[in-house]
Amino acid sequence: MALQNYSAVSEFVLHGLCSSKHLQMFFFILFSGIYLTIIIGNLLIMIAVISAPNLNSSPMYFLLGNLSFLDMWLASFATPKMIWDFLSDRKLISFSGCMVQIFLLHFTGGAEMVLLVSMAYDRYVAICKPLHYVTIMSRQTCIKLVLVSWVIGFLHSISQIAFTVDLPYCGPNEVDSFFCDLPLVIKLACMDTYVLGLLMIADSGLISVSCFLLLMVSYIAILNTVWQRDSRGISKALSTCSAHIMVVTLFFGPCIFIYIWPFSRISVDKLLSVFYTICTPLLNPIIYTLRNEDMKGTMKKLWNIQTMFH
Repeated sequence: MALQNYSAVSEFVLHGLCSSKHLQMFFFILFSGIYLTIIIGNLLIMIAVISAPNLNSSPMYFLLGNLSFLDMWLASFATPKMIWDFLSDRKLISFSGCMVQIFLLHFTGGAEMVLLVSMAYDRYVAICKPLHYVTIMSRQTCIKLVLVSWVIGFLHSISQIAFTVDLPYCGPNEVDSFFCDLPLVIKLACMDTYVLGLLMIADSGLISVSCFLLLMVSYIAILNTVWQRDSRGISKALSTCSAHIMVVTLFFGPCIFIYIWPFSRISVDKLLSVFYTICTPLLNPIIYTLRNEDMKGTMKKLWNIQTMFH
């Protein structure tokens, strides 16, 4: 309630993905299935990591389980609302609800970026310093890495909300998206937001570019180390890191595009938003499961246990 006192606008109108009734019913069925798959897929990864001793004791799978947890939140901050809105004539969201969506998007997105860097560091230690891997990547270290990712995500999100919540929203209240996307929301303020937009880009750009550069440094260090030891081992190193590289590409690609051109009106922005908030959390468990023998083996055991009880 306190958030609404800062603004004359008490609610926003979301345009959604499309205006066609037939398409909205199709999207309702499609995204309901996708969202259910995201929740089940990431839950299975978390259950597998917790229940299997060989996975639970591994730093890589501990971090992967936390990535799945963040993916569920990333998919849940707006998707259930979007699915419900496919059945609604007017797609409304309260001012407080809009601010919560912005907070959760940047919190989970920022935390996931930092966590991906931690996962790259884990692969760097495993490949470049295998004899010290158990010592360096202890459970205490893994917990600290996860906590750091959460803290940085929280600070990043709070900084974005601080830019937004005190703006004077006194007239236009229509957001051309299926959720409260920050670049679109601040455009509705009754003031010049050009400088604010630059600050927002600088804030999001700082964490995005920093994490991306750290990821690139990790991969270059891995390839350089492998090349010096045995040039024939590069293909093996790439194979080991391929799942992580795919996830990084899928995660950072849409994010960088959206926030480099935050005020563009091209319709591809909606598609990128869907990809970033829905497809990435869906593809992460698929990529890590299909390309990992340990995870596939544990999933088969869980499936066999389930079938035994039925």
